[in-house]
Amino acid sequence: MDDLQQSDPRAGLPAGLHPARLHQALAAGLPAEALITDPDVMASYAHDMASFCAAGTPAAVVLPRTVEQVRHVMHTATELRVPVVPQGARTGLSGAANASDGCIVLSLVRMDRILEIDPVNRIAVVEPGVVNAVLSRAVAEHGLYYPPDPSSWEMCTIGGNIGTASGGLCCVKYGVTAEYVLGLDVVLADGRLLRTGRRTAKGVAGYDLTRLFVGSEGTLGIVVGAVLALRPQPPVQLALAAEFPTAEAACAAVCAIMERGHTPSLLELMDGTTVRAVNKLAHMGLPDTTEALLLCAFDTPDPAADLAAVGELCRAAGATEVVPAEDAAESELLLQARRLSLTALETIKTATMIDDVCVPRTRLAAMLSGTAAIAAKYGLTIGVCAHAGDGNTHPVVCFDHADEDESRRARESFDEIMALGLELGGTITGEHGVGVLKKEWLARELGPVGVELQRGIKQTFDPLGLLNPGKLF
Repeated sequence: MDDLQQSDPRAGLPAGLHPARLHQALAAGLPAEALITDPDVMASYAHDMASFCAAGTPAAVVLPRTVEQVRHVMHTATELRVPVVPQGARTGLSGAANASDGCIVLSLVRMDRILEIDPVNRIAVVEPGVVNAVLSRAVAEHGLYYPPDPSSWEMCTIGGNIGTASGGLCCVKYGVTAEYVLGLDVVLADGRLLRTGRRTAKGVAGYDLTRLFVGSEGTLGIVVGAVLALRPQPPVQLALAAEFPTAEAACAAVCAIMERGHTPSLLELMDGTTVRAVNKLAHMGLPDTTEALLLCAFDTPDPAADLAAVGELCRAAGATEVVPAEDAAESELLLQARRLSLTALETIKTATMIDDVCVPRTRLAAMLSGTAAIAAKYGLTIGVCAHAGDGNTHPVVCFDHADEDESRRARESFDEIMALGLELGGTITGEHGVGVLKKEWLARELGPVGVELQRGIKQTFDPLGLLNPGKLF
């Protein structure tokens, strides 16, 4: 390493390392099509979908197809002391996949094979670049079900889902990604290959390293394979929509539904701002007096009976209208409003910031009313859609990115919403991750002892600090 003395300001690489030397070292173990060095093409890999998150200029982009190619990249990175930023489809909302100056972007989207589907053991073995929806459809052909379903499921990859511990609409009944990852193949920072977890239904041998990697956002290792748990395909779900004159009444219905022991497959809430945006976009005919829309679905053997019971609870909480679907087609029409939420809010201004604060269900009403007060304080439009059954809210701050003052107010309101969530006993992220966007808030949530221990874990797995630098901490 004696020749690495002076920095190259063009790329931000380690002192004395010229980009050509890095490219040559990478090319020695990669096919030509796997290595990208064209600046214009590399720029398209610089960031994910988050607002207000700085992104640097990569020195190289690598798209491997094999584990050995990933290991070569990490051997090279360690030898030359070059940071590595792992990426999936870049649909994330926290900047976790953003490039840093002079890094190697390691995009895993070409490692997209489903290696095995085992109906007896109810597992799938996949590479990280498999798209969530592709896996879901493949296992459905075997009468099986992979529940985690982020809103971006048609684009996002399993590796990215694992990196951010993502959730989705069905979490209220089926849980998040972490609950379906049984084992992992991980390339460590120095290029060694680690296998964690198991293929069996049970297993408690040693520390649970598998769960440690889930949600680590590429800061501990590169996931190159996963053993995923599957479930039997449930019956087709039926849904209902309930209109409420206040968000508080809708939240009271949520609490009543959960308190009575119901297990909906979906329990979603849209506030009045979101309802009006969807109405304007899709002409759904919801009354202007609707200040909250609650959507509930069941995939039980008798969903109609479950919907009838929930409908009564909604009416008792103050619902002005309850509309149960009679079949799957009607259910999809009702759920379309929720699927259009973000698209509709994006039409209000030129940019959006999507928060991801999760609170106890009993504090959901306080979260919504507090967010409305923050919107009024900053003079902004903030719509809230929520996985209400989890208490996971997604306040969407709408703003004009070309207006400097409005952009400042948007960022300040975003921070106040996170502070509100912590005050209510919640967490700064339920499923989107920390990345760049929330790393200052992670320290507040964890406290000094928690931060010290987590940094110690990072040091153990990545002593040179090469993996996804600047994320989480």
